[in-house]
Amino acid sequence: MDANDLIKKIRKIEIKSRGLSQNIFAGEYHTAFKGRGMIFSEVRPYQPGDDVRDIDWNVTARQNKPFVKVYEEERELTVMLLIDVSGSRNFGAVGEEKKEMMAEIAATLAFSSITNNDKVGVIFFSDKIEKFIPPQKGKKQILLIIREILNFEPESRGTNIDIVLQFMTNVLKKRCSAFLISDFIDDHDYFKSLSIANRKHDVAALQVYDYRDAELPDVGLIRVRDMETGEDRWFDTSSSSVRKKYAKAWYDRQQKLASVMTRSGVDMASIATNEDFIKALLGLFRRRATPRR
Repeated sequence: MDANDLIKKIRKIEIKSRGLSQNIFAGEYHTAFKGRGMIFSEVRPYQPGDDVRDIDWNVTARQNKPFVKVYEEERELTVMLLIDVSGSRNFGAVGEEKKEMMAEIAATLAFSSITNNDKVGVIFFSDKIEKFIPPQKGKKQILLIIREILNFEPESRGTNIDIVLQFMTNVLKKRCSAFLISDFIDDHDYFKSLSIANRKHDVAALQVYDYRDAELPDVGLIRVRDMETGEDRWFDTSSSSVRKKYAKAWYDRQQKLASVMTRSGVDMASIATNEDFIKALLGLFRRRATPRR
């Protein structure tokens, strides 16, 4: 898009996202993501009932009596947006294109982060790391992120979620809250890297999909192009068996995805491109704020 269209789009997303983050998400976001990290505060004498794992053995040896470390919630959060920029994000048959919804979701999360005085950064990925924007505070950072989300052109069109998870784990030393935003059309095995990333950080997954990813319309013979490989395939959508097979492939993929997220302890929300993402995000935030049994 040209410069004028880009500025208008940025402004539109800024107004919408700022309103959502301030009026709707602020409290939910704070409850769901604040205080996830703990930082050292001070030492004090050991008291009955204290966890022995918190004993500071160096101070205890010097004072000749037990002391424990006291921790407090870490108020400043670092938010990382892991955004899929592979070819399949350009697909849009029902509602808006996936990349448009991804941009609005990412912008809303970014504005929520600065509302809470948090740092925010981005990793754009395809089947490689396309671009890394280190986390910083402030509106200037947010506008940079939105501009890149809207105008970034990746070098590759494939998808490899494993690579971005490994990159984040290796590069970010401080614990962060990470939002993995993708359609999750990826045949690579990323369970191990997701589990490791979620132990070190705090990962949530946001799946953005089109209804035509899940089912074919009954419109006769159609040509379908894989937007990542460029491969064309013909489907006779008038055949109920073809439509059922296509839907079954989607169902199996979703079941596998849900299993990976559950086993790795990652919360996920799935959002169709013709749906309002507000409800899905609020649901995700509230699930995270609810104590687990």
